[in-house]
Amino acid sequence: MSDTPTPATGKAAFHQLIADLTAEIAGKPLDDTLDQWLNATHGAGSARFAQLRQACIGGVAEGWLCDREGGGIKYGRVFKAEDALHRFSVDVVDMQDLAGPHHTHPNGEIDLIMPLDDTPAATFDGRPAGWCVYGPGTAHRPTVAHGRALVLYLLPEGQIKFTP
Repeated sequence: MSDTPTPATGKAAFHQLIADLTAEIAGKPLDDTLDQWLNATHGAGSARFAQLRQACIGGVAEGWLCDREGGGIKYGRVFKAEDALHRFSVDVVDMQDLAGPHHTHPNGEIDLIMPLDDTPAATFDGRPAGWCVYGPGTAHRPTVAHGRALVLYLLPEGQIKFTP
């Protein structure tokens, strides 16, 4: 028997990981201060980053994450905004060297960038592994470059508006 705890797997365990995280950020403004705090506290190399990354990789392998595909992007909204998640929705995308559809964030967006092992230098909107926070009213064309990455999106109230 191993002394190393087995990481929780499955959709319910992933929900709890997200609920624990959103409890820490609930009510905080989506701004550069939150971006810096998330990267200092739960950034690449941290236990929380490793747990979330492994849960996302496992969810993709189990088929309940990134279960849709369009335009070369695998994606899916795994949880709608709900009280248990402090009114954040949760989406995960799997992208490799491409730009996704332009959209705006009425309430902001929090992204966790998780390069995959075969492409550790992959970036999202020019940012390496870790967190990226967009404030309310911002817009972008999400772009993964230099390889493949999973990106977890937390959207307050699930709000996102795709532009033509």
